[in-house]
Amino acid sequence: MKKLFIFGGDKVLNNILETPRLCLRKIRTDDYLPISLILQDIDVMYAWEHVFSDNEVINWINENIMRYNRDGYSYWAVIEKSSNNLIGVCGLIAEQADNENHVGIGYLFNKEYWGKGYAVESASACVDCAFNILKLNEITAQVRPDNTSSRKVAEKLGMSIKKQFIRTYREKNIPHLLYYRTI
Repeated sequence: MKKLFIFGGDKVLNNILETPRLCLRKIRTDDYLPISLILQDIDVMYAWEHVFSDNEVINWINENIMRYNRDGYSYWAVIEKSSNNLIGVCGLIAEQADNENHVGIGYLFNKEYWGKGYAVESASACVDCAFNILKLNEITAQVRPDNTSSRKVAEKLGMSIKKQFIRTYREKNIPHLLYYRTI
């Protein structure tokens, strides 16, 4: 059973979400090292077609912290309970597809933890949060067509393909599928 701890009065509590094996909490600046191991690994970042520099990792962390204040959510650090290690990031992101605003689900994991069901487990908790706490009517996921692992996660979350669109990243047009699920 998932526990949702998202709001405590006007403050977000330390653990945003909890699942049987994972805790999701806000990303902090001192998470730099484990997050850099994810964002600087080409196998993990192939969908972006580049790894992040040290400055890009710092900027990415700071942008997520800013989103907590602006949106109330963003990527959260995924902590494996048994080891207390930060093994990935997963969360809800305000994003656009074809100039339409969406709240999407995103997930990135250290490749040492691939294939263990952590992406589905953490993303499922985020979808529950989106529908039950934030009271959203729809959640989306933007996935490259050739990213079969991420497509499987979206499908295990009960999502279906809504459309294909082009996302421009670093001045390159990259085809994406927009998965969605409604309440």
